[in-house]
Amino acid sequence: MNRVREYRKKQKLSQFSLAEKIGVARQTINLIENDKYNPSLNLCISIAKKLGTDLNTLFWEVEDDEK
Repeated sequence: MNRVREYRKKQKLSQFSLAEKIGVARQTINLIENDKYNPSLNLCISIAKKLGTDLNTLFWEVEDDEK
């Protein structure tokens, strides 16, 4: 599970606008948000930068006992 959708919506970006900003197809963002595609490290970094956060926040799964 990742937090791309949550952070994208906080920035009031559509999947299309985020995809356009980082140079991928809208479908790629959709697949990432639905955990059906594992993006490359470079793509993860680009997404995190555009959403104003870091990789750990977007992609690191926090265990229930750590919350």
